[in-house]
Amino acid sequence: MATSYLSPGVYVEEVSRGSKPIEAVGTNTVGFIGESSKGPLNEPVLITNWSQFVRTFGDFKHCSQHLAHAVYGFFNNGGSRCFVVNCGAPEGATHEGTKKDEKKQEKANAAGRDGLFIGKDGGPGQRTGMRCFDEIDEISIVVAPGQISPAIQDALLSHCETRKDRFAILDSPESIQGSVDRMPRPRDSKYGAYYFPWIQVYDPEKGNIFVAPSGHIAGVYSRVDSERGVHKAPANEIVRGALELKYQISRGEQDILNPKGINAIRKMQGGGIRIWGARTLSTDPEWRYINVRRLFIMVETSIERATQWVVFEPNDHRLWKRVTRTIASFLNLLWRTGALMGTNPEQAFYVKCDEETNPPEVVDAGQLIVEIGLAPVKPAEFVIFRIGQMPSGGGVEE
Repeated sequence: MATSYLSPGVYVEEVSRGSKPIEAVGTNTVGFIGESSKGPLNEPVLITNWSQFVRTFGDFKHCSQHLAHAVYGFFNNGGSRCFVVNCGAPEGATHEGTKKDEKKQEKANAAGRDGLFIGKDGGPGQRTGMRCFDEIDEISIVVAPGQISPAIQDALLSHCETRKDRFAILDSPESIQGSVDRMPRPRDSKYGAYYFPWIQVYDPEKGNIFVAPSGHIAGVYSRVDSERGVHKAPANEIVRGALELKYQISRGEQDILNPKGINAIRKMQGGGIRIWGARTLSTDPEWRYINVRRLFIMVETSIERATQWVVFEPNDHRLWKRVTRTIASFLNLLWRTGALMGTNPEQAFYVKCDEETNPPEVVDAGQLIVEIGLAPVKPAEFVIFRIGQMPSGGGVEE
């Protein structure tokens, strides 16, 4: 025992022998980056409601059309928490801030419009643009509303791919040339999703206008995560605040868009304006669906953050059993909530941490390896009813 006992008596010790529970990390905190003539520059600010956003960054008059309507649409669609980074005043406007902010604005303008958003990493307190998101671990979704520049969209995807703990929502251009089969899309990535077309909303200054849908979509993600869980695809959901669509997409046109990973927003007969796609930008069938990618992000991040206690522990069979119990308990809870396939836990997941995954050479290298397998639920993207005739009447087979 580590404690020295010097006199006779009864001693009580608290010994931790059970598995330490893993709590699922949050999945619905969004990072927005945009332009405003008010509020701090290149500093992530936590915003929990629309009124707070207006007090900090101003309203539709002060912000770029994209940022203000994106944040408003986010909260209107069920969003609850976001961090907003103001990367500079909108084009043609002047930032109403301190001299320090004015110097920041001058430096930002020198980088060009794409440079404002992409930013630079000058270390703690010196980050600009989307590099400011590196300081906030809570963020699980990133959005640059209305920014369709390939450079900005590539930077967003690269940010998510490097971090591996967040997902990007990207906007299509407002207008397209020719038919949808010529429509461009961002590069292949399992850490992002792409939406088309823009939606019509009400602006108190300009009346009905078309805006990029990513802010509203982020609100839908947040709403679905809260009501159903991250394993539910954020699709077949009403887009609140959307009055009309820039383009009405037919089923034939979606037949072209869907395989390319372009998620359609459609006006359904009697069903309102809905998100009608659930695909990532990846061509890898394993990572085809948004909810599968985001579920794995949540599981990986939760396990990583909750198992830091394992570092420097004696690497033997006792530790292996504790780690196995800890992770299995977490995955069992996920299975019970419907996030994993299977009629029993054995069909839904497995956790392996033993002599096979940790042979002597691995232990000697100071490593502990845990092998985890999951069977995620996937959305019923295509629902097929087989209808045939029978001698005694009709029958339906699903």
